[in-house]
Amino acid sequence: MTAPDTEQRRRWMAVLARARAEEIAGLLAGLPPLPEPERLRPPETGLVMVRGRMGGDGGPFNLGEMTVTRCAVRLGDAVGHAYVAGRDKRQAELAALLDAALQDPARRDALLAGVIAPLAQRQQAARDAEARKAAATRVEFFAMQTTR
Repeated sequence: MTAPDTEQRRRWMAVLARARAEEIAGLLAGLPPLPEPERLRPPETGLVMVRGRMGGDGGPFNLGEMTVTRCAVRLGDAVGHAYVAGRDKRQAELAALLDAALQDPARRDALLAGVIAPLAQRQQAARDAEARKAAATRVEFFAMQTTR
């Protein structure tokens, strides 16, 4: 089994962490079914401390707590892990299942094309729409000195 590189795995996990469970399940429905995984850690919800920095490079401080759901599954020889923001246990389980399945080179291309790419495109389109919306309210300020 050829393991994916860390950057590739980081990219698909970022997409899965931002996707809703319904989106993931809908895209998976159009593909051949995956085998039933072994649950190593069933989905569980807890809190994590979110840290910030003053000015982006100053001293760290505790900003507050955030709800996170995690899950770990085994699919064959691969172990899939997922941490997602919020309380959606189904999303965490699907993300962990896909993480494990994507580690299998025989399944990787089909899952990247059938699930990850469409999710990434939807997420990029949403970011672009939000950026256009924000740009429409942009105000340009200039100093009176520049008009002399």
